[in-house]
Amino acid sequence: MDAFAPIQPEWTNKAIHAYEFCCPSCHSSSLEAVQAWLNRRSPVITENYSRKWQEFYQCHCGCAWWAWSSDRPQTDLSNQQEDEQGDLA
Repeated sequence: MDAFAPIQPEWTNKAIHAYEFCCPSCHSSSLEAVQAWLNRRSPVITENYSRKWQEFYQCHCGCAWWAWSSDRPQTDLSNQQEDEQGDLA
């Protein structure tokens, strides 16, 4: 399954809105999902003119859920990049 496929997968039809960025049934993170699909064809423009879109996830527990991309928790990639650069030295 291509997360960027233009056609919406059938399993997304029963997805429920997760108000926290995790499975509403078992609380697994999006990283643990079996499948993912991003609805990039219909972005929403926020009041500060940034875009957000729906991210759909099929959880390993069987629950299909979606959340706004803007609700995704922040990651600290700068520490990860520093660690990787340290390994190269």
